[in-house]
Amino acid sequence: MTTVAGTPAIGSIAARLERLPHSRWHVKVRVLIGAVTFFEAFDQLLAASALPVLMKEWRLTTGQATFAVTAASVGMLLGALGAGWLGDRIGRVRTVALGVAVTALASLAVALSGGIETFALFRFVQGLGIGGVVPVAATYINEIARSDRRGRFVLLYEMIFPAGLATATLVAIWVVPNLGWRAMFVIGALPVVLAAMLPRHVAESPRWLLARGRTEEAEQVIAQIEAEVAAATHEPLPAPAAAPAQERSQGRLRDLFTGRYLRRTAVLSALWFVAYYVNHGISTWLPSLYTKHFGLDLTTALIYTLLSNVTGLVGTLIVALLIDRVGRRPALVAALGGTMVSLTVLALAGATSGVQVAVFASCTTFFLYAINAGLYLYSPELYPTHNRAKGAAFGGVWNRIGVILGPVALGAIIGSGGSLAVVFAQFAAVAAVGAVVALCAVETKGRTLEELNS
Repeated sequence: MTTVAGTPAIGSIAARLERLPHSRWHVKVRVLIGAVTFFEAFDQLLAASALPVLMKEWRLTTGQATFAVTAASVGMLLGALGAGWLGDRIGRVRTVALGVAVTALASLAVALSGGIETFALFRFVQGLGIGGVVPVAATYINEIARSDRRGRFVLLYEMIFPAGLATATLVAIWVVPNLGWRAMFVIGALPVVLAAMLPRHVAESPRWLLARGRTEEAEQVIAQIEAEVAAATHEPLPAPAAAPAQERSQGRLRDLFTGRYLRRTAVLSALWFVAYYVNHGISTWLPSLYTKHFGLDLTTALIYTLLSNVTGLVGTLIVALLIDRVGRRPALVAALGGTMVSLTVLALAGATSGVQVAVFASCTTFFLYAINAGLYLYSPELYPTHNRAKGAAFGGVWNRIGVILGPVALGAIIGSGGSLAVVFAQFAAVAAVGAVVALCAVETKGRTLEELNS
């Protein structure tokens, strides 16, 4: 059997990944996977930027506008389900590449749509790709990170997602008024190039290869990674520590709902739902609320929306720097509590002006983006390699249910004559429930993926 530093391949993959110092190899992989995630985030928010124009151009009712923005969310839900199975079946990298190709090509089709029906259809297809890529990409990044720095490593990568959201809004500020909403979706088709590049430049997860019984390939990949890291650091690699305990899993879907994993899945699902119910319920409608409810011009509305995205990016950075110190559970509880407080204050203030909403919505996204990024770190930690993509993707299913119901709830309240104060009060109540649920979360700080699932 092939050995490296005297350690046999079987059972040593995790130990050999754990001993790798941070290097250009880690940066390269995080940049390439991050570029994928950036464009997935960019594409996710395109409908929100286009919606104010579409409502006028196609004379959409509130119900039709809700249909337009939720079509992609339904696709994301189904995409998360399918990609979780594919990620554990055919590999992390191939699944991500396939999802990126679907997202990009569907974006081009959306740009060519001639009415709300075809727009919604192709947004649904685009959602299939977005929903599948993000959780599987996060799973891959988790599997190559060291346990002592996994929180910071993964969350600095996850900052790419809010950066993509912010960029989508920033680009829309100029593109939509000058080139039209279709140009935004043409830009969203650019990552089709990444779909072709990814399998050539990013090695498959050696943890996944070993779990699938492909020991020789896992050995080749880890040896290649070790060679790249050693060349980049110009130092011999430290000897691997003792191999961690072996994971106990047969890779069955039902394993997510039995034994200790039942609690993990229940808590995780609730947190995903709460985070995205609140986040998407607010962010999807913000540009339209600014223009329709407060009478602001489109450029001002998009600038206010950009402010929320920027504060979200700052929130993600702060939690990335702190989460390995404070732990996952305290970070989630604090961020959900902050979300609740921000929304409660906005509801009590009455949400009477665009500036007031912009300020408190930006405070809310500061916390919400931190929660979302934290969950992309936390989800893969809770499951063994055989089921890691399925477990992370199942959380993504509840994420998408929240994505669907959040905008629907806001649209229903506004459509029935309800006030914005009521809208934000119900979002605050949901965030309060999430904070209570987070108290039941299992702490994963500083433990290897194998230790957490042995």
